[in-house]
This record gives sequence, structure tokens and C-alpha cells, in this order.
Amino acid sequence: MALTIETLMSKMPGAFMPEKAPGLDATIQFKFTGEEAGDWYATVKDGKCETAKGVHPSPKMTLTADSSDYIKIFTGEIDGMQAFMQGKLKLAGDLNLAMKLTQMFKIR
Repeated sequence: MALTIETLMSKMPGAFMPEKAPGLDATIQFKFTGEEAGDWYATVKDGKCETAKGVHPSPKMTLTADSSDYIKIFTGEIDGMQAFMQGKLKLAGDLNLAMKLTQMFKIR
């Protein structure tokens, strides 16, 4: 079964590793384009991660990507830094948070 954005976002809280994000209090907005276009956000606070559909009023960082590219980045098929350099992944706001993002979740 192919991974969808809906499935990926719903699995984020379970893949979150709180020990990799001590004291972090941040909301990350995801803007997906392409086949599964839509808005989601993830809030990391008090050692927990929660995701929701929609637009958050004040995210610390916004990540914009084609939905299929983001799935490949999240599963490790595409390197996130390379995707960023190639313009497949756009970031706005706290870029240090983007670096932490890759370390805060265990894939699979």
C-alpha cells in the first residue's frame, strides 16, 4: 500500500522521539502541493507531538513541498537537504527547526 500524506501525518506523533527535542515548543506548518494538496501542522510541546489538518495561526516554520516528494523525503528515498537545494522543498521561518525535524522522528 502506498503511503499517503494523511497516513504519514497521522503516524507522526507515534514516530516522535521526545528525547531528541528537549524543551522544544514549536508548530510546523506543512503546505502540500500536487496530488495530495492540503495544509497540515504539527505541534511539538511538552515532549509530545500532535498533528492536525488545517492552517495554524502562528507557526515557527512553514515547509512547502509536493506531496509525493515529501513522502520520499520522510521515508529517506530523497535526501531532505538535496530536495531543499533543488527547490523541491521550501522552508520559511526557523530553519534550525528544519534540521531538528529530521532527527526528531524515527522512520518506520
